[in-house]
Amino acid sequence: MTFFYWLMAVVMAATLLPSALYLGLYVFTGEDVALDRARKFWTFLRVFTLASFNVMLWGHVLVGAWQLMH
Repeated sequence: MTFFYWLMAVVMAATLLPSALYLGLYVFTGEDVALDRARKFWTFLRVFTLASFNVMLWGHVLVGAWQLMH
């Protein structure tokens, strides 16, 4: 699971940073394209965060169930 934690942390950082960058570009330039890109990256960040939480939670449930059987 440690590899999964690190992988998801990298994926989440790889979507958070561009989202913040495009939001900053929107604040300074006022271009709607930058805001649209920031929103898309933010949406992907939420999806990856919720998916990683779900996989982590059910992974622990499966490991616990496996340990109870043996």
